[in-house]
Amino acid sequence: MPRFSHTRLLRYAGLFTYLSVGTPLFTTWANQRLSLLQRTDMALLVWAICYLVFGIIYWLLTSNLGSRRYLALKLLGMAVMTAVSIVIGWISHSGLSAMLMVVISMVLPWLLPLWMGVAWMVLQILSQVVVFSRWPEYHFSIGLAFLQSTVYLGISALTFVISLVASQQAEERERQRQLNSELRATRALLAESSRIAERMRISRELHDLVGHHLTALSLNLEVASHLAQAPAAEHVRKAQATAKQLLADVREVVSELRQDAELDLTRALSSLIEGVPSIRVHLQMPPRFAVEDPQRAQVLLRCVQEVLTNTVRHANAGNLWLRIERLPDGALHLNARDDGRGVLDLRQGNGLSGMRERLEEVGGRLEVPSIQRRGFQLSAWLPLAPEVGFSGMASRQPSTGPAAV
Repeated sequence: MPRFSHTRLLRYAGLFTYLSVGTPLFTTWANQRLSLLQRTDMALLVWAICYLVFGIIYWLLTSNLGSRRYLALKLLGMAVMTAVSIVIGWISHSGLSAMLMVVISMVLPWLLPLWMGVAWMVLQILSQVVVFSRWPEYHFSIGLAFLQSTVYLGISALTFVISLVASQQAEERERQRQLNSELRATRALLAESSRIAERMRISRELHDLVGHHLTALSLNLEVASHLAQAPAAEHVRKAQATAKQLLADVREVVSELRQDAELDLTRALSSLIEGVPSIRVHLQMPPRFAVEDPQRAQVLLRCVQEVLTNTVRHANAGNLWLRIERLPDGALHLNARDDGRGVLDLRQGNGLSGMRERLEEVGGRLEVPSIQRRGFQLSAWLPLAPEVGFSGMASRQPSTGPAAV
């Protein structure tokens, strides 16, 4: 059995209500109603067109509930939905328009702040007072029309609150997702740090214990080779050669363990971008991305995290491109850009200020253009130690022999 999220269930519930409101169009009730009101077939056509327009806009608006992208266009669509609802009620002299406004009340918490959503809901329902009072066949006074409107206002308020709770739960789940992604990234970074610490411990043990003992053994065998007589001298020389080979092997292992002391950030960065809602993140970096300094690795992760957070909250973007590359001078370059609304007068908040401070602590810098008409873009530079590099890119000179123990 397929599992549906609560947002999808809300969407389908609103669609079911919309289809139920349109049932009269497929029966004789609509024609009979218009004939009683002495309206022409053109009124039925306008009714059907308004109903169809409402459904199309509703389906488009709810395709990605919670996304604030193209907010102005979505609010215009909401206004059109309210207008065509009023037209349907005016033509049919029925409460169908108020039921369509109940559907609108379900969408309001996802697009507007609380007080604006409540105001929109109340005003659109109160507009029915004018519509109801213009029905001569019911002889509605203003008071009776208001009383009739409050019935639909109660239904709309219930729908609004349910949808508001659902939207708040969605926001909480998104915050939880961000925390989980940060925890996974931190866990991957800690695992890499533990791996490197263990490799360094093993290399020190090999150097301090095995290496020194083999060196002492080689020296003793050297002395024994001068004192021993044949045929024992031959065996002493073989043992001396074996000890030297073992010492060379230990030196090579210690050298390799010390050289591979880089933090692999591939998993950590992948964990940060997993499951980001409403935007597609395009990450471009080497297959295995490694940094030796833990502080710089942490700065890079926090910068990427801040870019993701700002894009989701403020950019109204559909795509985010992240490119991480190493420059010829050895510095690390992070470039981020999205296809959101941009900014005409940039005012840096706590996020960008914190990113700039982290970079400056390690000698880096952040550049953000103050005017960006299409999308938002920033660039960060992070100096790295000479021996830090990418897997597959030579950042160390190859050794010509085993390192001294």
